[in-house]
Amino acid sequence: MLRHLDIRDMLLIERLALDFRPGLNVLTGETGAGKSILLDCLGFVLGWRGRAEVVRAGAPEGEVTAVFDLPAGHAARGVLEEAGLPVADELLLRRVAAPDGRKSAFVNDRRASGEVLRALSETLVELHGQHDDRGLLDPRGHRRLLDAFAGADEAVAGVRAAWAARRDAARRLAEAEAALAAAKAEEDYLRHAVAEMDDLAPEPGEDATLDVRRRRMQAAGRIREDIARAQAALGPEGAEGPLLDAVRWLEGAADRGADSLEGRLEAPLAALSRALSELGEAERGVADCLEALEFDTGDLERVEERLFAIRALARKHGVLPDDLGTLAGDLRSRLAALDGGARNLAALAADAAAAEAAYDRAAEGLTEIRRRAAGRLDAAMAGELAPLKMERAVFATEIERGEPGPEGRDAVAFSVATNPGAPPGPLARIASGGELSRFLLALKVCLSRGSEALTLIFDEIDRGVGGATADAVGRRLARLAEGAQVLVVTHSPQVAARGGHHWRVEKTVAAGTTLSRVVALGDADRVDEIARMLAADTVTDEARAAARALLAG
Repeated sequence: MLRHLDIRDMLLIERLALDFRPGLNVLTGETGAGKSILLDCLGFVLGWRGRAEVVRAGAPEGEVTAVFDLPAGHAARGVLEEAGLPVADELLLRRVAAPDGRKSAFVNDRRASGEVLRALSETLVELHGQHDDRGLLDPRGHRRLLDAFAGADEAVAGVRAAWAARRDAARRLAEAEAALAAAKAEEDYLRHAVAEMDDLAPEPGEDATLDVRRRRMQAAGRIREDIARAQAALGPEGAEGPLLDAVRWLEGAADRGADSLEGRLEAPLAALSRALSELGEAERGVADCLEALEFDTGDLERVEERLFAIRALARKHGVLPDDLGTLAGDLRSRLAALDGGARNLAALAADAAAAEAAYDRAAEGLTEIRRRAAGRLDAAMAGELAPLKMERAVFATEIERGEPGPEGRDAVAFSVATNPGAPPGPLARIASGGELSRFLLALKVCLSRGSEALTLIFDEIDRGVGGATADAVGRRLARLAEGAQVLVVTHSPQVAARGGHHWRVEKTVAAGTTLSRVVALGDADRVDEIARMLAADTVTDEARAAARALLAG
């Protein structure tokens, strides 16, 4: 609900503060007094596109502030949360304009964009007038309005869920078909590559293990020759033979000249014995080393052959040798998907068909709800149009098959025929100005479900009607205002008399400057204002009596 509107240096308004209330708020005044300026200022703070030059002549800047009450669950709270703005029970909108056209907007004292203001305005205010093309006259919103009238929220949610399931099932089927087509295009490659992998069967870490074995065998081949020569030099054909000869010669000499040698050869013979023992141990160590370095040259060839095969296969597929196992698993999975693709496609196609059928059932159910609601809406409109002196007019809710979507496959449009036998057409094109106003009012009365959170504004919607018709308009506006807030700019005394709260817009000239102001009217002032509306220039006692009768009625 709009609780307060403060305007400073905007158009013809120097300073104005208005406190609005629940129920029917009426604004009256002579033509040109500035009633439309109030709506321009309200539209300005709500981010609506309007006049380019809005700052009062000579003022450094203009400013409009609007305060709204936000009950729990109000749609504006979601807009604020999404925009990262403070959320409270009170919403403060402020917009400032400079003479050069620059504008700044603030929401709850935080800077905000015009887009945020307009998003908030859609949850706060609904404007209706003869030139309104954003609300009831916009055919793009007729289906939503019919759904609100039908109370079809649950059915619409079901269709949205079915549409999402249908879309997801179709996406999965399309992806599987594309994957299968791509797999079939490389089927020969997959089968050959998997066969290669299976034949070679590389294991993780095998490349490093084979490389170590190969290096050891190559090194052994290079050093074994030197070790063999060393073994020969230590053996009977090498150092061992001469040492044994020396021992044999010395022992013979010792036996033949024992008396003359006096044991001098015992120490050399003992040393030679030890040398032969050490030499034998060295020879055994060298022999053991040669045995350890013994390998089959065929084994080296087999190691090199497998090592080179693994590395060649890795280069072929552009991976590291240790990643061949992972690649093999991926290739086998793709081949398995190819082999099982037909079965998988059949299952996905069945899922897609089931989702399509579920969507069809939900959409058809919603269509039936809309058709029944359309009949009720047309009947309700007929009941509303008769008191508005349009009993010969025909309102019809047309439902045609459209493209399927998240809210069903129905195209909904409101059409009217103002004269019997005349072809129906769009509301905005068929109805004249006065007829259009009454059509809009009747339609809003019928579609008033869920409007309690909105401030409804009717800009001279009673233009061109008077007498009993104007009284019917006023009664319907008062009915709309029950439990809600309605602002009406009117020239009709019958409508003004139905207001719960009344303001008069006046134009004054002071020091050569024209200004507009708004005055809250008490009971006595209301009588005079409505009498003026009845009698025009000269307010008579008879006009005041008629005004009192309207107020009492």
